[in-house]
Amino acid sequence: MNKRILVVGDVMTDVIVLPEGPVVKGSDRRARIRQRPGGSGANQAVWLGVLGADVTFAGRVGIADIERWDAYFTARGVRPALTADAEQPSGMLVTIVDADGERSFLTDRGANLNLSRADLPDALLDGMAVLAVSGYSLFAPRPRAAVTDLMARAGARDITIAVDPASVGFIEEVGASTFLGWAAGAGLILANADEARALTGLAGTAAQMRALGAHFATVVIKCGAQGAVLGDAGGIRLELPAPNVAVVDSTGAGDAFAAGFLKAFCEGAGEAAALQAGIAAGARAVGSIGGQPA
Repeated sequence: MNKRILVVGDVMTDVIVLPEGPVVKGSDRRARIRQRPGGSGANQAVWLGVLGADVTFAGRVGIADIERWDAYFTARGVRPALTADAEQPSGMLVTIVDADGERSFLTDRGANLNLSRADLPDALLDGMAVLAVSGYSLFAPRPRAAVTDLMARAGARDITIAVDPASVGFIEEVGASTFLGWAAGAGLILANADEARALTGLAGTAAQMRALGAHFATVVIKCGAQGAVLGDAGGIRLELPAPNVAVVDSTGAGDAFAAGFLKAFCEGAGEAAALQAGIAAGARAVGSIGGQPA
């Protein structure tokens, strides 16, 4: 069975801020500040590489960083297909983590905004079983045009297309129907509970599952500490709990979940095994700072 996965999405450098208490407007607050590689698509690719998947990552970075990022991905088991941007620097993200591990983001997507059709040639799809698309790539015109074109080409080859919505704020900004239109053609959606609510306008995973199942053949809703559910337009057919683990930083937990799920999926695991693999990877991710494996 073909096990190769192509991930398309953002490359970011995450600046992670863990204040000792609430931020004091106009004054100081002690904090731990760390810099880590990030970006939802890059996170998924690196988790896939560390988990042993056969993964290629396509994205765009500033020209000054191309060699560093190539080496970084290669060292983590990811085959990089990066384009150097001479106009924009690599993307940056500031993450502020509160006391219970939840995050707020300040984003400068930089070179990611220039992702183009030329960056995603047909050869990238050769031998792929799954195309995994980070929703961030759909929220700006130029990368959206490039990625939706790639999705159409992948669909013509019967490659499974998986979409992670990635951002509640951006979904609410553009509207759920618009996002679902962009994601048309994907057979699998991996949404967290907030994204599922934003995309459906409904409360409760059972109602959200049925609504999302009208657009996607398989729906996975990630419910954080409550685990995850899987189903389709007929409703939930599988629900698994998450282990009780200490949360250090929830950044990238959903990306790790997606990686665990997709690797098991490509290996022909059943739905229960794939969902469990996603939950296990997500639980591992929250135990350390940053969106990628320590």
